Amino acid sequence: MQDANMQAVRTDLKNLMRDAQALFAEATAASGSKADELRAKAMKMLDNAIDHAHQLQHISIEKGKKIAHDTDTYVHEHPWRAIGMSAALGVLIGMLIARR
Repeated sequence: MQDANMQAVRTDLKNLMRDAQALFAEATAASGSKADELRAKAMKMLDNAIDHAHQLQHISIEKGKKIAHDTDTYVHEHPWRAIGMSAALGVLIGMLIARR
């Protein structure tokens, strides 16, 4: 579910940036009050893009904190399992490196 939210935010950011670039291009060709109106609209779109980027950053940070907390809890509850999994992963990585 979080991945779907993050993908939606990324898509929204891409669309906002593309639209803002188009508005800036149109504003450079226009003059007078029309140009001012287009620039203001483009700035608003960029502000929205920045807000979406901050939301994505917040979601990522919260998700990372939750994963770190869950991992810490698991390791404290099952230390020998964690040691065994770490050792197995180390052996696997060592075998892959030695295979080269």
